[in-house]
Amino acid sequence: MKPRRTEWLAVLKQLNKMGHPLYIQVAELALLEESFEANVRDYTKVIHFYGKQNSKAGNLKQAEETFEELKLLGNPLDRRAYDSMIMAYIRAGMPGKGEVLLGEMDGQEICAGREVYKALLRAYSMVGDADGAQRVFDAIQFAGIPPDVKICGLLINAYQMAGQSQQALIAFENMRSAGIEPNDKCIALVLAAYEKENNLKEALDFLIGLERERIMVGKESSEILAGWFRRLGVVKEVELVLREYVAKEVRCESEILAH
Repeated sequence: MKPRRTEWLAVLKQLNKMGHPLYIQVAELALLEESFEANVRDYTKVIHFYGKQNSKAGNLKQAEETFEELKLLGNPLDRRAYDSMIMAYIRAGMPGKGEVLLGEMDGQEICAGREVYKALLRAYSMVGDADGAQRVFDAIQFAGIPPDVKICGLLINAYQMAGQSQQALIAFENMRSAGIEPNDKCIALVLAAYEKENNLKEALDFLIGLERERIMVGKESSEILAGWFRRLGVVKEVELVLREYVAKEVRCESEILAH
């Protein structure tokens, strides 16, 4: 007598709880057994398992094969199945393939999870693929997910890594226009973008703009500035420019109050 689905599930649950190496073998065997009555969720668990084992190329192949088997069943794929496969591609360093699946989901009006969008954005951001990061950022907004300061920071970082300071600044200003308060990390990323291009004038204009808006520069931003200015040998000159600016602002405010 063949085991029933409940019995299969009980065995799999216990093996998974123990972290037993036989878990995945039994799970794959169960998918082939008619008595198991496999559904989309069962296939998703196998995809998720292989997706986490990103240390070997063979694990990604197994995840892909399981995903394709699931498609061949003819049942509509759910968000969990897509999310698991996208994460598998991200862990394998293939965000482009993950983005293709994101497009498939969009065509079927399935919205990926927030963490999947964020992971895909981070994958592009960390390698300086600004175009990829911008596409995913746009997809996040299109999906109705409000970006937070961390998501905006990942986009700014992508432009910083790509050496595109103007685009980094635009992303920073767009974030502020959306009512998101920038943290010191975001400010530091814009400054790092200017440093990469050795664009001191724009960096100073950026700092002056922050001062005008009463936005304080924190530790990380200060460390970037200090290191950059020391390398250029212009510490005293920069301090003088900033002091003159502050003094000018104070005079302007005094004149306004006097009137």
